[in-house]
Amino acid sequence: MTENNTDRHAQVAWDSDGQPLSLAFDDVYFSRVDGLAETRHVFLQHNQLPERFARLKPGEHFIVGETGFGSGLNFLATWQLWAQHAPADAYLDFISVEKYPLKAADLARALALWPELSALAEPLLANYPSAPVTGFHRLKFAGGRVRLTLIIDDAARGLEQLLASDHPRWRATGVTVNAWFLDGFAPAKNPKMWRPELFAALADLSGPGTTAATFSAAGVVKRGLQQAGFAITKVPGFGRKREMLTAVRVDSDDLVTPDETAVRGKHSIPWDLPRHRPTTPRQVIVIGGGLAGCHSARALAERGFQVTLLEQHPHLADEASGNPQGVLYAKLSHQSSPLGDFNLAALLYAQRHYQTFWREGAQYGQGCGVLQLAYSPAEQRVQTQLCERLGEYDALFIPVDARRASEIAGVPLSVGGLYFPRAGWLSPRHVCTHLTDHANIRVVTGATVVELNHDAGFGEKHQTDSDQGWQVVLSDGAILQAPVVIIANANHASRFEQTCEQPLKAIRGQVSYLPTTPTSKPLRTVLCADGYLAPADHGVHCAGASFNLGATHTHMTEADHQANLHKLQHLGTPLSWDGVDTGTLDGRVGFRSATPDYLPMVGPVPRREQFLTDYAPLRNDAQTALPIAGDYWPGLYLNVGHGSRGLAYTPLSAELLAAQIAAEPQPVSRQLSRALNPARFLIRDLIRSRV
Repeated sequence: MTENNTDRHAQVAWDSDGQPLSLAFDDVYFSRVDGLAETRHVFLQHNQLPERFARLKPGEHFIVGETGFGSGLNFLATWQLWAQHAPADAYLDFISVEKYPLKAADLARALALWPELSALAEPLLANYPSAPVTGFHRLKFAGGRVRLTLIIDDAARGLEQLLASDHPRWRATGVTVNAWFLDGFAPAKNPKMWRPELFAALADLSGPGTTAATFSAAGVVKRGLQQAGFAITKVPGFGRKREMLTAVRVDSDDLVTPDETAVRGKHSIPWDLPRHRPTTPRQVIVIGGGLAGCHSARALAERGFQVTLLEQHPHLADEASGNPQGVLYAKLSHQSSPLGDFNLAALLYAQRHYQTFWREGAQYGQGCGVLQLAYSPAEQRVQTQLCERLGEYDALFIPVDARRASEIAGVPLSVGGLYFPRAGWLSPRHVCTHLTDHANIRVVTGATVVELNHDAGFGEKHQTDSDQGWQVVLSDGAILQAPVVIIANANHASRFEQTCEQPLKAIRGQVSYLPTTPTSKPLRTVLCADGYLAPADHGVHCAGASFNLGATHTHMTEADHQANLHKLQHLGTPLSWDGVDTGTLDGRVGFRSATPDYLPMVGPVPRREQFLTDYAPLRNDAQTALPIAGDYWPGLYLNVGHGSRGLAYTPLSAELLAAQIAAEPQPVSRQLSRALNPARFLIRDLIRSRV
């Protein structure tokens, strides 16, 4: 999510009729005659969407791609049409690329012009990204049956991140868009969008039968579509516009191939691309009943999968996810990097995700905001840099001085910091219980998995006549079967042969439960510094947490309670528990699951020996051209390594994993998905000649 400091939002003016005009492109966002009627004529009618939506089978999936999100009018009109014609259990993915997003206030003002869409505009505005930074933003509506992937980027560059790979051999092996809305400003006023790279991306994201419609009949658009493999038809335009173009992708050797200049140059080795396209089975076993497992189960259940969730303990969220108060917090960076970009993307997604929990009841926690305090000179420098990069997004965070921070917190503070108004604390156990309360999820507790066997390698001990992909062997001898298995049991992933060499490390942490005092009771937001302190829940504050790398004992220690209390001094508040007997304090011990680069592992499980064979030349030359896709265990996935950021990381990680399993558009860029892929450590070790 790279950011520059200028021109990040659309600059608009409003005409006498209250319609928005782009100052940068000197063009209208929609027809002055009737923008909604224009959308219906150009994009809905001429992509035959009413008929195509009505013909969908139950559970079927339809993808619309768009260049130019603008005011969101096309998306809302499509969603309205979808609700009217598509089966109730079908799924719509709407992907839109926008380089200059409207500010939230401008978006609301523009959509207010269409009262008949207000019931759909309201959830769009409520979920509009609080920081529409460059990158992918996944928004979900209608119980997850309508998904909007808003890509803030140049049109060609954004669409290229949807491709399976940047290697010419593999570019077109990913998702296929069913219908294109080629919107955006007119080619004469926005020539940088309508360039060969855009049409090359359209070609690789389309298949036979993919349709396209555009208001424009300009020669550059016509030629670009023809080169992308589309057969063109000119039809009457809307209103005063004489002509527009419709197109359909055809499978013909007579058509010109896309411009090769768009795919020249050095390409990444497609090791992150599974050699075999994933199938879409309907049964899944998830191992692990913490935040990662429960979010994974829910994301798939909402897609119609039948999920069996196995938890070895008597209750969900009994290990690292079991703290009574967890803080929605991510470590943001002023620089673009895989870790910094994922933290920002995950936090933005999680903030939207948990709003419904906070609205539903206090048992889930409080959306009370989080104060990240500038407790040290180093932290002050970091926050200054964050403000330089992201400070214009006041819905994400607001810089506050000590006086304002004290007003927000309800207790006196000697330092200011950054206030995240859409964050707060949650009860992970209640969250997990809510997530698994779904008709498509069966929870089995007290189920310890000891072995995984794939059908190609079953020994006599576990032979059956069934061809179910995976056998999941429990400690009591019971055997469950499914085509897909997700390993989401944190550090316990090392117990399986297929994942035992993944570089996970367990980091012990202890939290302290502190009784309220007259001075602490007014605390009404989470305070974060070197440690954290949450507002009281049922008369108890949760504070912590210790970081005991290498420690393996599970019992609480007085020393860790004392360390947690010491961290409270960094909060810049007179709140104190000096008189408390740390020997009698209650608390909890858990073990974080972390990776060497502190990014989680989310994705398919590599076949280690085949990876070492296929990519052996990397030991001698890291720049070797190897157009070889990765060999992964079919139907076996990981969702582990979330460290202390489980609340922030797991919602987006689960959405990514579900998209991979269901062969849908991913909610993050290809680059970020690659950075999370579990095979990354094998590739790094090969390059460094460690394996």
